[in-house]
Amino acid sequence: MTMSIVTTRWLRIAALALVVTAPGILPALAAQAAPQCSMSVTLADWGENATGDIDVVSGESCQIPIGIRGTVTTSAIAQKPAYGKLKKINASTFEYRAKAKYRGSDTFAIKATGQGPKASGTSVITVRATIK
Repeated sequence: MTMSIVTTRWLRIAALALVVTAPGILPALAAQAAPQCSMSVTLADWGENATGDIDVVSGESCQIPIGIRGTVTTSAIAQKPAYGKLKKINASTFEYRAKAKYRGSDTFAIKATGQGPKASGTSVITVRATIK
């Protein structure tokens, strides 16, 4: 009886391994991260505010790294977008997903605190998104 339980468990694990490694099937951990947004931004030093423009395809997402030189210590969403979703990936990266079937513009803001080579402080980065 013990032998059949062990054999059954081993066969289930082997079958799972075959499914996960089969061509065209990717495990959840291997999923691609959203690409970085095509961004035009006016960078500032820590303690100064910045603005940026991004282009996103309707229903798609892209990542927005905080591009101020130095180290980001904390960050948060300061203003939520009206026509999409913004989520924090880590202290220095956010992901914006444009609402499906919407075309137009959206605006959101990220508040970040950090330390750079010349200054430290809190900055608000306002992003204007063009959804195509």
